[in-house]
Amino acid sequence: MRARRSPLVIGHRGAPGYRPEHTSAAYELAFALGADAVEPDIVATKDGVLVLRHENEISGTTTVADHPEFADRRCTKEVDGVPLTGWFTEDFTWQELSTLRAKERLPGLRQASATFDGRYPILRLADLLALVDRASDDAGRALGLVAELKHATYFEAAGLPLDELFMAELTEAGWPEHPGLVVESFEKTILGRLHERGFRGSRVYLLESEGAPADRVATLGAAAPGYSTDLTLRGLYALGSAASPADRVDGISVDTAQVLHAGSVSIGLFGEDQGGVDIGAVTSDLVDSAHSAGLSVYTWTLRPENAELPADFRSDGRDDEWGDWRRLYSILLHSGVDGVFADHPDLAVAVRDGR
Repeated sequence: MRARRSPLVIGHRGAPGYRPEHTSAAYELAFALGADAVEPDIVATKDGVLVLRHENEISGTTTVADHPEFADRRCTKEVDGVPLTGWFTEDFTWQELSTLRAKERLPGLRQASATFDGRYPILRLADLLALVDRASDDAGRALGLVAELKHATYFEAAGLPLDELFMAELTEAGWPEHPGLVVESFEKTILGRLHERGFRGSRVYLLESEGAPADRVATLGAAAPGYSTDLTLRGLYALGSAASPADRVDGISVDTAQVLHAGSVSIGLFGEDQGGVDIGAVTSDLVDSAHSAGLSVYTWTLRPENAELPADFRSDGRDDEWGDWRRLYSILLHSGVDGVFADHPDLAVAVRDGR
């Protein structure tokens, strides 16, 4: 029988189910709704300031397209092997980006959040560190930060080493020893570099269900081993017990589909009473395997909208209507994971705490 844990609820980019992601309103609301930590995505500006955006291409989450003075910055680049057209943070100074406002990334699904478009400015990492400190004081407990460093190899090639910039900002804010600090990345190289720079918080390796990490591809090209090699039992033990401390990680973070047991997640299995469900019958062995390798496990992203739910948990309503999110959340929160990322932190907290 699986050990039952009380996983952390992490506000994914704040509380983007209610406010545009990565804004002060989204992060403050996440903590007000009971989140234990929040998760920012971190990219860099031309002058080396770390800012909070889902991607370095910002046309979908800011008002940059409404600024004629920046029209000539629109271009096409290849980021981690994917061609993208738009505006990129590394082509702007922080002073320029500070003139932009955030907007909802999924307006078709989250029309209520989209009503706040244009109201909030972009945040720097430094702004969020101060916000978490204030929220911790208000809550009377240490609240956490799970920081995702995006496109590390890409930014390194652009002369913007995220590990160096990140450590400098932590030091400036007095955060190097913060008890609730976790760093994650889809590239293990930068996690090792952070350790070499003296970072002693938790380092979590993000693992896709397919494809290969950009740092390996940059070094090995088409021969680069995929994420699938890390997800084997041998791969997990290598992550948790590598000879060099810089090569080890403290945990992994995977999408919810990797936690669920393929082929067995049918709503009909559960009936009306979740209490009698054998969670082991509807979840994979990944969580137990990772724990046996000494790794913590996080999963992303808990979202209630039909368009974002697995097919078996959708209702007959529109894409933006909520499906059977409570049942799915209950399975995931009882799967043994150590933390979940949620766009609506209050929903995950309610299920975890039995409310």
